[in-house]
Amino acid sequence: MTSSSANAIVAEELHKAFGEVIAVDNISLAVPRGSVLGLLGVNGAGKTTIVRMLATVLEPDSGRATVHGFDVIKQPLDVRRSIGLAGQNAAVDENLTGRENLELVGRLSHIGRSASRERATELLDQFGLVDAGNRPVRTYSGGMRRRLDLGAALVAKPPVLFLDEPTTGLDPASRLDLWGVIESLVADGTTVLLTTQYLEEADRLADNIIVIDKGRIAAEGSAKQLKSRLGDTVIEFEFASPVLAESAATALGSTVAAGTVVRVVMTDGPATLRDAMNRLSAVDITPSHVALREPTLDDVFLTLTGSGSNV
Repeated sequence: MTSSSANAIVAEELHKAFGEVIAVDNISLAVPRGSVLGLLGVNGAGKTTIVRMLATVLEPDSGRATVHGFDVIKQPLDVRRSIGLAGQNAAVDENLTGRENLELVGRLSHIGRSASRERATELLDQFGLVDAGNRPVRTYSGGMRRRLDLGAALVAKPPVLFLDEPTTGLDPASRLDLWGVIESLVADGTTVLLTTQYLEEADRLADNIIVIDKGRIAAEGSAKQLKSRLGDTVIEFEFASPVLAESAATALGSTVAAGTVVRVVMTDGPATLRDAMNRLSAVDITPSHVALREPTLDDVFLTLTGSGSNV
């Protein structure tokens, strides 16, 4: 293991195809130790396939990768001992209690009976599940199951954590709670690779973001860097109906963002707004509302992938 390496995860030209469908097309990335990399992209872009290859669930067709210094193809057992993996659905046994689930994972991880009990107690406390620890998981809410699932991924104290859309389906309060837990883990030195369908999640948690589009890297940088690529200002036109918005989007050469709203990136100051208004006037369309604001990650996705925030 090359634990002295500055990067906990390194991938070089990873490629994976399923028949004629190329899921991941020669992707390279690096994740410094103690940081968070956010993988963002529309559904089917290849995010989960990347995670599965790095976690040794899938073998790449070509390319190479190391996790915590171990080669994912040549040293898969060492990789698995070094990682925690929480997928899109809580992988816990609903007929066992929360404590029993954690203790079972500990035994399967070969940390011993006594250490498994101690670790289960620690994690139930860390994730706010002490009162529910002796209840069957089938009585847990969705947020409680997700916290337990993340706890199960941490039983063996892995230095690297893969989180594949960990907050999907959670209510806003539960999502915020889980974000806090992830931030505390990173503060303690854990390296996280995160795929997410929530742009605000990447904005808050990720030190670096890679936008995946059709199996390739479309853009990379911090949230601030990605936003700055679009310019300083976004013009948001709102129209009385989706039909008008579609017509306006055609006239402006833009994308309908959410039914009745069309966004335009202001690249050259007031001239962009003036040109947009002139184009709308030429087709006899008047917006019901016009707003100027700073770019968001949602705008980055609209520009790079033509998709909105459900990524």
